Amino acid sequence: MKKFNPVNIKKVKGFATAQSVRLSEKTMAKTKAAGNFLTVVADVFLFIMLVVKETFSRKFEFKEFFRQCFQIGYKSLPLISVTGAIMGLVLTIQSRPALVSFGAVAMLPGMVAVSLIREMGPVITALICAGKIGSGMGAELGSMKVTEQIDAMEVSSTNPIRFLVVTRVLAATLMIPLLILYADALGIFGSWIGANLKGDVSLSLFFSQAFGQVSFMDLFPAVIKSFFFGAVIGLVGTYKGYNAGRGTESVGVAANSAVVLASLLVLVVDMIAVQITDML
Repeated sequence: MKKFNPVNIKKVKGFATAQSVRLSEKTMAKTKAAGNFLTVVADVFLFIMLVVKETFSRKFEFKEFFRQCFQIGYKSLPLISVTGAIMGLVLTIQSRPALVSFGAVAMLPGMVAVSLIREMGPVITALICAGKIGSGMGAELGSMKVTEQIDAMEVSSTNPIRFLVVTRVLAATLMIPLLILYADALGIFGSWIGANLKGDVSLSLFFSQAFGQVSFMDLFPAVIKSFFFGAVIGLVGTYKGYNAGRGTESVGVAANSAVVLASLLVLVVDMIAVQITDML
């Protein structure tokens, strides 16, 4: 009968111990990651619940709300104006040759109007707003968190959720749909300019052909999802800024993560809205 070598037994025990330690470390790391994910989800849920609760509070900050509407709406008009006009102009220039080959140039205004109102206008404008407004909220609230201004508001009996978060979320929810409608109108006007680069059509005839193809079911779902776009951008921007770290670099992190997450969620909301609209 063959005898076991004590040296080999020690090697096997050492190998087994090392493997068990590695498995334990991996298990602990995955458990910690799962716990962090669940903690973040719970934190987001509680943050949204606080925002909803303070929205219907009696002591609503109307002055700050109107100031945020001015900052989000009026201060974004130049950027949205250029974006809307370029959308319509580029879409017309790109689509006209294909329609000419089929002899369907008369369908160009209606095609551009439906494309802008249903999809291109809301999504592209919301992404632009996510970059400008979302990053601004994240950086502003993040800097207030770093300089302990939010803590000072809590000490002075001022509710920071009601004053800083609710006003910005509601202002974004209200103003971004208005900016989207404004961008759609400028997009159709830019389309008219593009159509006149190689043709000759009056503004009244172009708008008549454009809106003659637009139905209620083209406009209504686009307006409804625009409100969700605004709410998502406001919530993400304020959440990232309000929960920023204590270091100065956390301000940049908050602004950057607000833009990325808000843009991603805008696309997700748009996908869900398209699926719901398709079932109607």
